[in-house]
Parts: sequence; C-alpha cells; structure tokens
Amino acid sequence: MTIADENNVSIARDPRLRCFMNILALNGLPQKTRDPLQAIRGAGYDGVQFIQPLERALKDEALRMGLGVCGSGRVNTPAEAGPLAKEARDEGLECLTLHVGWGLEGDAEAAALIGAVLEAQAKYSVPLYPETHRATIFQDPWRTVGFLKKFPSLEFNGDFSHWYTGLEMVYGGFENKMEFIRPVLGRVAFLHGRIGNPGSMQVDVGDGSADGRPYVSHFRALWTESFLGFLRRRLQADRFCFAPELLGPDIYYARTFMGKEESDRWEQSLVLVRIARESFSEARRRWEAEGRSA
Repeated sequence: MTIADENNVSIARDPRLRCFMNILALNGLPQKTRDPLQAIRGAGYDGVQFIQPLERALKDEALRMGLGVCGSGRVNTPAEAGPLAKEARDEGLECLTLHVGWGLEGDAEAAALIGAVLEAQAKYSVPLYPETHRATIFQDPWRTVGFLKKFPSLEFNGDFSHWYTGLEMVYGGFENKMEFIRPVLGRVAFLHGRIGNPGSMQVDVGDGSADGRPYVSHFRALWTESFLGFLRRRLQADRFCFAPELLGPDIYYARTFMGKEESDRWEQSLVLVRIARESFSEARRRWEAEGRSA
C-alpha cells in the first residue's frame, strides 16, 4: 500500500502538506531497511527525516532521488544550537526538529536555551522547531504556554503523544486541556505522527476510525487545529511537514504481545498520513470559510 493508495489521489496534487518518513521509524522493519530510500519513495512520501548524527551518504542519495530532507537533533546547552543549525544549512536540510534541554532547567536556563535556538535559526536561515517532548523544557503545557508568551516567534514540532499520554489530557477534560494549549497549536509548523491513548503513547489505530477509539478523534482535533493555525499564519503553507514516527519496541515505544509487535508500523504510518491529510483538508476548508466570511 502507498500514500496515494491510502488517499486515493496522487501525493503531487496536494503540495501544501508534505509527508516525510522518519528514518528511525524503520528500525526493526527488515523488509524496509534493506533499501530504505526506495521503500520511502515507493510509498509516495515526499522526503526523509534524518536523525543526529547525520548519515551524509544516505542524505545525499535521498537528494539525488528527488526526496526532500530534514533532520532532528538535541540542544542541551546554548552553545550547541549554532553548530547544529550551521550543519543543517550546509547539508541542505529543510529544517530541524529539536529536543531542547532535559526538563530540569530553571526559567533562566530555559530562556537561554530558547534564545540560542532562535538566534541560530535567524543566523543560519534554517527553521528550528522545538518538540513537545518528554525530558525537555517543553515537556508540559504550562511551561510551554508560558515560554511562548515570552518568545512569541517560537514555532513547534507537535509531538503530542508525549503530552496526551504523559499528562493524561483526558483527565480533567480533553476540551479544557486543548483550550489551554490553543496558543501552542497556533504555532505548530511540523508534526510527528503518532497516536497514543491515556495509558500508552503509541498504539494501533486500526483503519483510523474513532469507533471504540476516542483518542483518535482527539488527535484529529489536535492536528486539525495545528494545520489551521499554520494556514492562518501563512498565505501559502508549503513547508508544513508531517512525519510518522512509529518507533520500535527496543526503545519501548511499540507494544509487544507474546513477543510480537502490536501492529505493522509501516502500514500504520500510512494510516496516520491519511488521517493527517484528512485533517489538513478540514483545516483548509475552515480557513477558506474564514476568508469568505471576513
């Protein structure tokens, strides 16, 4: 199955939402790792998200094949932001998603990290998107919303399963939590595709329907609002990347039962892409309706 098969249209017909496969998501999928770039291109993805340290030969081959390339990294100290951004620019990466800090930093330390990221982004003209990720300074909504008030130019990679499961967003009312993080949803420019439930941060979503899986509807809402915020900020949303990141059991993401993974992560990634495209279409419909009523 390919992205085009899932969506029943060619990927080229919707250039505004670009779908990349995270290279780390292929770990443990031997049928895909023998020739990962061919598998990614054959499925209809627009590009590849690499991780640090960058595999330059594989990145260069992806470019030769016409695939887009972006990256990811970690900024533990302010001094690390500049070199990471410079490497991304020099290597032709479109953007980076970042794990920033370890989550134990005080406000002054966190502010220094954020300032360094924003300075590096401006200096090297490469978008840097901090992730809403555990074990980072953006691991919880309260601090993230507060940081955004101080640094309104921040844009994020919404890796929302970390918040949805780690902070049990349904406890106390999902709608209440979503309203609180609305400022963050308005500043998302990249999404990592993963859906969790209140107890596990990566679960099988079947065919993507919400029947018996209310958390699927919740993630559709999070993704739709993120897309809508992006469209409101830009007249042409041609750089929004959605990257499935269904990771293997070796790092305790994919669940296993009787020694076997819960689902086919490759096929589930395609389902997530379809959900993202449907959510993007809904966001675009709402955005266009806002323009007509203005």
